[in-house]
Amino acid sequence: MAQPFVEPCSRGVIDAELCPAELGRGEPGRHRGMVLAACVLASSMAFIDGTALPVALPTLRADLGADLASVQWVLNGYMLALASLTLIGGALADVYGKARMLALGCVLFGLASAACALAPSPAWLIAARVVQGAAAAIVTPASLALIGATYPRAERNRAIGVWAATSALTTAGGPVLGGWLTETLGWPSVFWINPPLALVAVGVLLVFAPEDGRIQRRFDVIGATILASALGALAWALSQIGPSEAQGAADAPARTGTALAIVAGLGIVGLAVYAFWERRSEHPMTPPRLVENHAFLGLNVATLMIYTGISIMFFLLPFDLVDRRALSSTDAGLVFLPFTLGVGLLSNVFGGLADKIGARTMLIAGPAGAALAYVWMALGQKESLMLGVIAPMTLLGLSFAVLVAPLTASVMSSVDQTNEGLASGINNAASRIAQLVGVALAAGVASFESGYEIGLAVAAATSIGGAFTAAITPTPAAIS
Repeated sequence: MAQPFVEPCSRGVIDAELCPAELGRGEPGRHRGMVLAACVLASSMAFIDGTALPVALPTLRADLGADLASVQWVLNGYMLALASLTLIGGALADVYGKARMLALGCVLFGLASAACALAPSPAWLIAARVVQGAAAAIVTPASLALIGATYPRAERNRAIGVWAATSALTTAGGPVLGGWLTETLGWPSVFWINPPLALVAVGVLLVFAPEDGRIQRRFDVIGATILASALGALAWALSQIGPSEAQGAADAPARTGTALAIVAGLGIVGLAVYAFWERRSEHPMTPPRLVENHAFLGLNVATLMIYTGISIMFFLLPFDLVDRRALSSTDAGLVFLPFTLGVGLLSNVFGGLADKIGARTMLIAGPAGAALAYVWMALGQKESLMLGVIAPMTLLGLSFAVLVAPLTASVMSSVDQTNEGLASGINNAASRIAQLVGVALAAGVASFESGYEIGLAVAAATSIGGAFTAAITPTPAAIS
C-alpha cells in the first residue's frame, strides 16, 4: 500500500536534479507538460491504491476467507518490497534512464494490479502485492526524478505544485472511490483502476519523454537482501503479538513464544548486519556519513515513530467502521475525507507559517496533536460517529497539515545540496518501514479483546515519541 497520506519527503528528489539545460536537454513547454502529466498519472496509481485499498479490506477478508494475519500481509507484502527496494529503484533510474525505468515500473505495476484483481486466494493476492510493491519502488523515485530532469530550475516550483495538488486530490478521493467501487463492483475493482492509468502513462512517456543522462553506479543487492529479510522477520514477529489461538497442545504457547523470540532476534540481528555491511560496501544504500549526521538521523527516527502511529490507525479504523459500526464501504471511505482534505488543503499554509516561526514548534505540535486525536478515537469508540471518529479525524488532518511541510524542509536542510536526492529517498524509505511496522503491530494487537483501543494507545505513544525526538534533535539554523 502506498501511504494513505502525503509523503514526508519527496521534494528533494526533484530539487537535487540538475537543470535540463545543464544536461543539454531543454524541452519544449508542451513536451514538458505531457511528461509532467505522465508522472502525475504514474504517482496517482500508488496514491489511489494506497488510500482505496484499506476501505476494501473488511470485504476482501470476508470474500477470501482470510484471517487477520493474512490481511495485514496484503498490506505488508507490498510495503516490504517498497521499503527495501526504493533506494535501488532510484539507482536503476540513474543507470538505465528515468523515463525508461518509469515506463517499465508502470507496466509492471499495471500487470501486478491485474493479478491482484484476479486473485483466487490470500496467498495469490499477497504474492501479487509483493510484485506491486517492487514496481512502486521503481515508479516512485523515477517519476519524481524525471520531473527534475525535465523542468529547468526556475519552473520546477510550478511543476511541483501541480504534482502536489494532484497527489492531494487523488489521496483524498481514494477512500471514497475505493468504498464506492467495493460496494458497487466488489473489491477487485479497486485494483482494476491501475492498468488503464499505466497504459496511458507509458504511451505519453514513449512519445514525449526526453533522453536521459545516465550515471554508472553499482547496486547494493546484498544490502537490499539483508534489509528485506530483517524487516520481514520483524514484521512477522509483530503480527504474532496477542492471545494464542493454538489448541490441543499444552506446550503450544511456549513453542509459539520461542519461535516468536527467535524470529524477532533474527530480525534485530539482520538490522545490525545491515548496518555493518553498509559501512563496508563501496556503494551503500544508506551511506554512513548520513547516519553520522545527528540532525538527519533524529528527523528520520521521528518520521519512523510518527508514521508508525498513523499506520496503526489506518489499519484498525476501517474494521471498526465496517464491522462494528456497520457502515457501508462508501460511507467508511467518506469518514477519511476530513483527514485527507485537511492535509491536502492546509499543508502549504502551514509550510509558509513554518518559514516565519521556525519548524521546531510545528514538528512538536503536529505529532502531539495526532496523539491527542488517537486518544480521542480510543475513548470515543462507543460514542456517535461524529464525536468518536469524524471530529478526531479532523484534528488528525489538521495535525498532519502542521507537520508535513516542516518535516520535508527539515530533512532537506539537514544535508548539503549534493545529498538532497539521497536524503529524500532514505526518508521515504523510513516512512515505508514505519508503515510496515505499524500495520504488523496493528494486526497483532487487534487479536486482543480491546485491540482497537490498545492499538490507538500504541499509536498515541509512538506519536508522542516522535514529538519528543523532534524536540531534542539538533537542527540546522534554517529550521530552528
